[in-house]
Amino acid sequence: MSNRIALGARTACSSRPYIPLHRSTSLPLSRNPRTKNGTEHCLATTSTRVLAFGPCRSYGTLPSGSGRDPEVFPRANAEQGTMELALSDAQRRTIYALSTPLGRAGVAVIRISGPDALDVWKRVVQTRKIGKGKARENGPEPWKMHRCRIIHPVTEDVLDDGLAVFFKGPKSFTTEDVLELHVHSGRAIISSVLNAIAALPFCRPAERGEFTRRAFEGGRLDLTQVEGLRDLIDAETESQRKLALRNAEGATRARLERLRDEIIQCMALVEALIDFGEGEDIEEGVYDQARERVLKLRDSLLYHLSDSRRGEIMRSGIRLAIFGPPNAGKSSLLNFLAQREAAIVTPIPGTTRDILELSLDIGGLPVIVADTAGLRKTDDVIEKIGVERARQLIRSSDVSLCVLPAPDVLVPSAKGGWSLQLPPSLAPLVTDSTFILLNKLDLLPYDPHTTQMALPRATWQASLSTGEGTTDFMKGFAEALGKRYEMLSEGGSRAEEPLITHARHRTHMENALQFLEAFLHTPPEDVVLAAEELRYAAQAIGKISGLIDIEDVLDAVFRDFCIGK
Repeated sequence: MSNRIALGARTACSSRPYIPLHRSTSLPLSRNPRTKNGTEHCLATTSTRVLAFGPCRSYGTLPSGSGRDPEVFPRANAEQGTMELALSDAQRRTIYALSTPLGRAGVAVIRISGPDALDVWKRVVQTRKIGKGKARENGPEPWKMHRCRIIHPVTEDVLDDGLAVFFKGPKSFTTEDVLELHVHSGRAIISSVLNAIAALPFCRPAERGEFTRRAFEGGRLDLTQVEGLRDLIDAETESQRKLALRNAEGATRARLERLRDEIIQCMALVEALIDFGEGEDIEEGVYDQARERVLKLRDSLLYHLSDSRRGEIMRSGIRLAIFGPPNAGKSSLLNFLAQREAAIVTPIPGTTRDILELSLDIGGLPVIVADTAGLRKTDDVIEKIGVERARQLIRSSDVSLCVLPAPDVLVPSAKGGWSLQLPPSLAPLVTDSTFILLNKLDLLPYDPHTTQMALPRATWQASLSTGEGTTDFMKGFAEALGKRYEMLSEGGSRAEEPLITHARHRTHMENALQFLEAFLHTPPEDVVLAAEELRYAAQAIGKISGLIDIEDVLDAVFRDFCIGK
C-alpha cells in the first residue's frame, strides 16, 4: 500500500483522489499538521519517501538535471525536499462563478458553493475592522446579509465594500454550503474578486450549469424543474414566463408523479397475481381491474400527446409565415408588427426576395414572424428561388397569415354584397391554420363598413398605409393565437397548461404509451410479461423528471445553462 501512494515516483496520476491519513502506521512519520473544519490533515513523511495526505499532493525530491518546469512544482519545502501541487478538479469540490451578467451595473453577485464555502468566507470576507479590541468574525450568521469588505486572501488588499450572505447546507439552492458576494458591478472589481477566490487552492471555476446540477443531484430539483428554471431565464414573453414558472415550481413534476404512481399501482395489482395468484388471498378480477385503469392511463397519455405541440411551440415560439402576392403589403405588415423599418418597402413588385425573420411578442405570445417573397410566376432566377423558399416555409410554419390587396380579391356576390375570391396560385396554401388580412382598405370604391361582406372566419380588413382597422386586427389576431395555443375558453379563462414542453418529454411519453398498449395486448396468462410492460412504462415516465438516471440526458439539459447558474 505504501508503494502505491508513495509520491517519489517520476509520474503520478493527476486525478488521484483525496486519501485520509490513517492514524496507525508502522513507518516513522514527521507531521506538518493543518487543521480544517476541526479535523487535522497532515503531510506525512519518512526518511525515504513522502506520503501525501490532505488538501494537496506532494512529490519527492526533484532529481538533479530533471529539467522540469518550475511552474509545475510551484511550492517547495526546503527542509523535506518536497514539492506541492495544486489539487485536481476532482478534489476541489468548491466552485465559484459570476451569477449576474458581466458589465457595468449597480450590483454583481458572485456565487460560491461547496464544502469549503465557509473557508472562503474566513479568507475573503471581513465584517469588522481589526484593532482596538475588535476581532474578525470567525463565522457568519446563516441566511443574513452582512455588510463587509472583500479582501484578497494573500495580499489582504481591500478589493471592494459590499454585502455577503452565507447559506448553510442543506438549506440552500445547491443543498451545499453557499456563499454569495454582492459587490459593485464593474469589470475591474469583478475581475479582482474572482482572481482573489482563484488564489484559494481549494476553489475552482464552475462549469456551465454546475450549480443547478448540484441542486438536481442533491434532490432540490427534478429535471422538469431544471428545464423550467432554464426556460424562466430565457423567457421573453408573458406566456413563456408563466409556463416556465409553473414548471420551475414543480407543477409538471406533480402531474408526472401522479401518472407514474398510477402505473405503479397497476403494476402492483399484476405482480400480486404473480406472487399469489387468484384464490383465497387475492380476489377475482384483479387483472381486469388493472386493465381498466391502464385504459384510462392510455387515454390520458393520448390526450397529452395530441396537443399539437402546444407546449413546445409556446416555449420556443410560434412560427408565423406572412405570404401573399407581390405588392400586397407583406413587408409593410412586418414593419407594422415590429414598429420599425425592418423590411424594405417599394412599389416595385418582387422587392422582397429572401426570407426575413423577427422575434416578436404578440398578445404575450412569442411569435417568430417571417416575411416571404411575393408568390407569382417569374423568369427571374433569384426571385424564383425566393418564391420556392417561401412555399416551403409556409408549409412548415405553425400558422400563416395571407395578406391580400382588398380591391383585387373582393368581387360582387350573387347574393348581394361582396365576397372573397382567392387567387388560384394561393388557394392550395390556405389551410385551417391560415389567417387572412385584407389590406389597402382605403382603395376600395365603397365603404366596407356599410357594405355586406361574405368573408371566411379569421379574416380582418385594414389599411396599413393609413392605419385604419389595424387596432381591431391586432386585437383579433392576438385573441385567435391565444385560443389556438393557450386554449382560452370563450369566457377568457385559461385552460389546463400543456404537460409536454420539450421534445424529450414527448419521446418518453410516446414510449410509455407503447408499453401501455403492449400491456393491453398481452393475454392474462402471460402475466409476467404484462408486469414488465408496466414496469417499462413507469420507467419511461420517470425519465421525464429524472427519476431514472441517464447521464447523456443530464449533460444535454445542463450544458445550456450559463456559467453562474
